[in-house]
Amino acid sequence: MTLSPRQQALVDRWLPGATVERDHSWGLVGTVVLEVTHAGSRFIVKAGDEDDHHIARELNAHLHWLRPWTSRGRAPALVHGDPDAKVLVTRYLPGDLVLGSEHADDPRIYRQAGELLALLHAQDAVRDDTYEARANEKSLAWLDGPHRIAAATAERLRAEIAGWPTPPVTLVPTHGDWQPRNWLVHDGVVAIIDFGRAALRPALTDFARLAVQEFRQAPTLEAAFLDGYGGDPREAGLWHRNRVREAIGTAAWAYRVGDEAFEAQGHRMIAEALSPQKDRSGGNAW
Repeated sequence: MTLSPRQQALVDRWLPGATVERDHSWGLVGTVVLEVTHAGSRFIVKAGDEDDHHIARELNAHLHWLRPWTSRGRAPALVHGDPDAKVLVTRYLPGDLVLGSEHADDPRIYRQAGELLALLHAQDAVRDDTYEARANEKSLAWLDGPHRIAAATAERLRAEIAGWPTPPVTLVPTHGDWQPRNWLVHDGVVAIIDFGRAALRPALTDFARLAVQEFRQAPTLEAAFLDGYGGDPREAGLWHRNRVREAIGTAAWAYRVGDEAFEAQGHRMIAEALSPQKDRSGGNAW
């Protein structure tokens, strides 16, 4: 994957003579992530293709929400950015991804992650009367598009969404993909990367990825995370609705980009979200 001519020209102007040291791009979507060196320092260059919606979100997060982290060295600092060209440059942060590392099962790492998430969420709180209706419409749009969700299951999901209430909710700055693949650890200290899904949402949405992955396998990690965060924002009704929306979005998005393992996780999430069960507070999930 490469930068567009316009993006390359901007990077050449911002970091003349920069050398690419490593390509961190995923390949599933049209986002380029390059580790480069310039004048003895390391940087990350991140750019999106013409269909990209993430760079603008990332720039907005850097400009408005990341200071509680960057001031502590817990997130990369923005150096340059151009939302129209869909490219940005941040300072490189040393560290290893927590996912797949020796730190992946360390409660101390999850406690730090909870503390950092609380700092992000505490910056603002906005009441929104239409968030729930918009979120429902997005889920229905996923169901109307291409996916491999069984027809009967899709109809059941549509019927359930149609019966949901749409109360006002409180939105806070959220990361949007809060999980160990976006946490770095260096000398035992956790830092955060990848803000392409940052947006105002209910706080509990940042618990969604962990709940179906790490927390599902290791309750001790959940306990450490909640201890660091300082509580649990997962109100039963909104949490159930969010679980269903996340499940639909995961299955449909993963199908579109050809990630079969993630798609399988989405189908499991749908099955679990539709199964009557007790929520974590002991009451019915809906």
